[in-house]
Amino acid sequence: MKIAFVTGGSGFLGINLIRFLLKKKYKIVSYDLVPFDYPDCKEKITSVVGDIRDFTLLQKSMKGASIVIHCAAALPLYSKEDIYSTDIDGSKNVINAALENKVERFIHISSTAVYGVPDHHPIYEQDTLIGVGAYGESKIAAEKACSQARKKGLTVSILRPKSFVGPERLGVFALLYDWARTGHHFPMIGSGNNRYQLLDVDDLNDAIYACMILEKSSVNDVFNIGAKEFTTMKEDYQSVLDEAGFGKRIIGTPAPLVIFILKILEALHISPLYAWVYETASKDSFVSIEKAEKNLGFSPKFSNKEALIKNYHWYLEHVTDFEGKSGVTHRVPWKQGVLGVIKNIM
Repeated sequence: MKIAFVTGGSGFLGINLIRFLLKKKYKIVSYDLVPFDYPDCKEKITSVVGDIRDFTLLQKSMKGASIVIHCAAALPLYSKEDIYSTDIDGSKNVINAALENKVERFIHISSTAVYGVPDHHPIYEQDTLIGVGAYGESKIAAEKACSQARKKGLTVSILRPKSFVGPERLGVFALLYDWARTGHHFPMIGSGNNRYQLLDVDDLNDAIYACMILEKSSVNDVFNIGAKEFTTMKEDYQSVLDEAGFGKRIIGTPAPLVIFILKILEALHISPLYAWVYETASKDSFVSIEKAEKNLGFSPKFSNKEALIKNYHWYLEHVTDFEGKSGVTHRVPWKQGVLGVIKNIM
C-alpha cells in the first residue's frame, strides 16, 4: 500500500482529497498546523500536527512516503509575513524533504492567482506570470522552486486550479450562501456579465489522482484545472438564489466605485474581501484546460452551476455547525464586514 503524504490535510482541499484517496486504498499521512478533527476518517489515517516551516519535523514525518501532495498554504487574508514564510519558505521545505526522502512524485497545488489580472482569455500555462499581492507572488516563487526540483530528478506536477467549491468550503462563498438561505438579493461587483470559471473539488481530486498514477513523462508539467462548462458570473450565481426559492436576484453595481470603497474598507480592516478578489470579480477569468484534457485525461463532471448548487446544499445541511464562527481560511465563513449592514436593506 503506497503512502500519500498530504500537507494541509486538515483544510478544505486536504480533507476532500484524503476521503478520495482512502477510497483508492492509499495509506495517508496528514501534516497540518491544525489538528485533524474529521470523525469519519480520523482513525483511518496518520495525523501529524506540524508546521511546514519546521523542516526537521517535516522531513521526519515524510519518511516512507512515495507521493507528496502539497496543499498547505497561507491564504490571501493572512499577513504578508506569514504568506511569504509559509508559501515560499515552507514550500521549499516540503520540496527538500521530498528530495531527501526520495519521494517518487510531488504534486504542488498552485493557483491561477499566478496570472494576476490578464489582458486576454482563455489563459494558457505558458502565459506570463504576474502575481498580484503577496499570495500571487509567493505562488510564483513556489512554482520556481518546483521547477528547480525537477532538475534534481523529482517528478513534479504543478496544478493551477480555479477557485474550487465542495464539502467543507465556506470562505467567500459563505457570503452568497448566507444571503440565499435568508432570502436576500445578492450584490455583485460590476454587471456580472463577465465569465468567471470555477471548479468542483471532486474534479480537482480526479486531476490530482491522474498525476499520481499516469506515466511520469505525462505529468511532469504544469496544468490549468477548471470547469468545462460555465456561463456569466451573474447567471451562475443566480442559480444558487433560484435554488433557494425566494425569488431573489443578483444585483449589479458600478465596479469602479465599489472597488474604491472596498480599498478604503480594507485599509480599515472591515472589508469582507481582499484585493485580488474584488479587483478581478468584475472581469473575465477563465483558463484553457486543453493541456490537462490531453495529458491527464481530465474530464470535469460538474459545471459552475452544478458545483455551486451542490456546495450550497452541503452548506444548508451544516449551517448550524459554523454559525457565529468566522476566520481567514476556506473552512469557516469570512466576516461579512460592511456587507452585514447592506444585507439588511437588500
